[in-house]
Amino acid sequence: MATLLARWASARVFFARHPRVLPALVLILAIIYPFVVRIFFISLAIEVLIFALFAMSLDLLLGYTGLTSFGHAAYFGLGAYTLAYISSTRDIALNLTNNLLVTMPAVIIVCALAALAIGFLALRTRGIYYLMVTLAFGQMLHSVALSFSRVTGGSDGLAGVPRPSIGIGPLVYNFDSRESIYFLVLAFLVFSFWILHRIVNSPFGLTLRGIRENEARLRALGYNTFRYKMAASVVAGIFAGIAGALLAAYLSIASPDNLYWTTSGYAMIMLIVGGSGTLTGPIYGAATVRLLRNFISTATDRWETMLGLVFILVVIFAPRGIMGLIHRADKIRE
Repeated sequence: MATLLARWASARVFFARHPRVLPALVLILAIIYPFVVRIFFISLAIEVLIFALFAMSLDLLLGYTGLTSFGHAAYFGLGAYTLAYISSTRDIALNLTNNLLVTMPAVIIVCALAALAIGFLALRTRGIYYLMVTLAFGQMLHSVALSFSRVTGGSDGLAGVPRPSIGIGPLVYNFDSRESIYFLVLAFLVFSFWILHRIVNSPFGLTLRGIRENEARLRALGYNTFRYKMAASVVAGIFAGIAGALLAAYLSIASPDNLYWTTSGYAMIMLIVGGSGTLTGPIYGAATVRLLRNFISTATDRWETMLGLVFILVVIFAPRGIMGLIHRADKIRE
C-alpha cells in the first residue's frame, strides 16, 4: 500500500511540474481508443463524452456559481430539437441542411436566448425558489414538446435526423461512421473544456466563485452579481445545448425525454459523483455513471435502484466525489 501511495505521489509531483504532459497523454489515448476497441465501446464512449459536456455546463452553475438548477435539461433538449428541426427529413421539419456550420450557430443562438429569458426571471429568486422556477421552465418545455406534435413530433420525438456534415461549397465532409462521430464529439468536448477552463480561471470565474461563497459581500463591494449570474447562465445554456445537439446528431432523433427533469437530475448525479467545482470531475462522473448504468442494466432491470444506492454511498463517504477522493489521497501521502 505504501509503495502504491509513493508511486501515486511521484506521478502527481511529475505531472504538477509538467502540467501539459497529462492532458497530452489523455488526448493521445482518446485518439487511439476507437482503433483498439469494439463498436459497442465506441458508442459507449460517445455517450460518455456528450454527457460529460452536459455535466460540465451544469458545473459552471452549480459548482462555480452556486446555482442549483433542475431545469438544465431545457437547454439540452432545445439544442437537440433545434438541430433536428433544421436538418430532419421529416415533413414537419425544415429539412434545410445538416451542415454544422449552420446548425451549431443556430443551436447556440436559440439556447442563448432561452437562457436569457429563463435567467431573467429565475435569477430574481434564490435557493429552493430558483431550483423550482428552473424546474418549472424545463417541465413547461417538455409539455410543449409533447403537445405540439405537428412541430415536435410529440411523444415520438423528431426523428429522421441525418448524420452531420461540415464544409463550404464542394468541400464537405460527412460524419457517416461511428468513429467519425466519436472524433467530432471528442473535438467539441476538448474545445469546450478549453473554453470553460479559461472562463473559470479568469477574473470573471473568480467573481463567480465569490458569488458562490458570499454573494452579499460582493454586492456590498459594488459588483452587479445579477449580471454575472446571467452571463454564467447563458454560457452554461449554450454548452448544454451543444451537448444536446450532438446527442441528436448521434442518435438521429430529438426526444421529449431530453427536456424532462430526470435528465437534469442525471447530469447532477454525474456532477456530484465526479466532484463539483472542477472541470475534470464531471468527466469522471459521466464515465462512472454511464458505465455503471450500462453494466448494471445487463445484470438486472433494477439498475436505477442500484445507481441510487451508489449515489447515496458517494454522498455519505465521498461528499466531494471522485476528485475529493483524489485530493484526500494526496493529503494522506503528505
